[in-house]
Amino acid sequence: MAKVTIDGITIEVPDGTTILQAARMIGGDIVPPTMCYHSKLKTSGGYCRTCIVKVSKGSEKDPRPMPKPVASCRTTVMDGMEVQNLTSPDLLEARAGVVEFLLINHPLDCPVCDQAGECDLQNLAYENGKAGTRYEFPRREFERIDIGDKIQLHMNRCILCYRCVKTADQVTDGRVHGVINRGDVAEISTYIQNAVDNDFSGNVIDVCPVGALTDKTFRFKSRVWYTKPMDAHRNCTKCSGKVRLWYKGEEVLRVTGRRDQFGEVTEWICNECRFDKKKSSDWTIEGPAHIDSGSVISANHYESLKALKTDIERQRMALPHGQKVTLGHGALDPNNQ
Repeated sequence: MAKVTIDGITIEVPDGTTILQAARMIGGDIVPPTMCYHSKLKTSGGYCRTCIVKVSKGSEKDPRPMPKPVASCRTTVMDGMEVQNLTSPDLLEARAGVVEFLLINHPLDCPVCDQAGECDLQNLAYENGKAGTRYEFPRREFERIDIGDKIQLHMNRCILCYRCVKTADQVTDGRVHGVINRGDVAEISTYIQNAVDNDFSGNVIDVCPVGALTDKTFRFKSRVWYTKPMDAHRNCTKCSGKVRLWYKGEEVLRVTGRRDQFGEVTEWICNECRFDKKKSSDWTIEGPAHIDSGSVISANHYESLKALKTDIERQRMALPHGQKVTLGHGALDPNNQ
């Protein structure tokens, strides 16, 4: 076991634990952001550098600080290590530089992107980005290619995190796409224009942290903050059958895998569940999906309304008989459901 201190909080973790994993064990705001790392994908991480942290003390045996920021997803903790994430101004400046690099070639087309509202790059830019860019040259652009009838590829938005490549390599029964070329012309593409159509290919949509890979069946149908996510399951012979249904009214607009608090897919689902089962009768509904309160999807969310009603009832029971709870304007407006 090794003791590591992150932003003043000490935790004891098993040997071999990375700084990122230790931070996730603590939880809260001190967890570094990630774009390329995914805990269920082997060898993921180390590409985007958004999870960099400052190691101000290497260990008890060697207390010297590490000379430069390190990727927390690839750096293992040592006993006595001290790490700064949010408490180091120069580290935050370095991370802002990383974000600036990620946005250099990004088209910034959030108003027309289906990923808007659940985009890791949007969140990263809002929390760690700068108001402007120093880049003066034209952004790179790629010819649009067709990789099948279910998945839309927008290479201009890609940040080359390699998540989709590793998912196809480790989850599907045959990978037909990858990164071709090098440098500023590197791109995600398929082998001789093959279509990506194997049983678990839809999972590349869920792991993409930006809008480079989107669901064609959901394309331009709705913004995610106008939908209601519900957890559901079915008996499936190919996968666990545990999914998240996204409703608009009574219609299921799309089906995705469930995510944990770090935005990572908890279980892979097959294409049959994802694309072919879009009726409520196909599923056993478990209830509303939990949405993080910091997400735009939670705005006017029915789960929040339920919590508000519970809080109001608790206050009402605590007040003297006959006195009413005072609410702000529109607090229980039915349109806010």
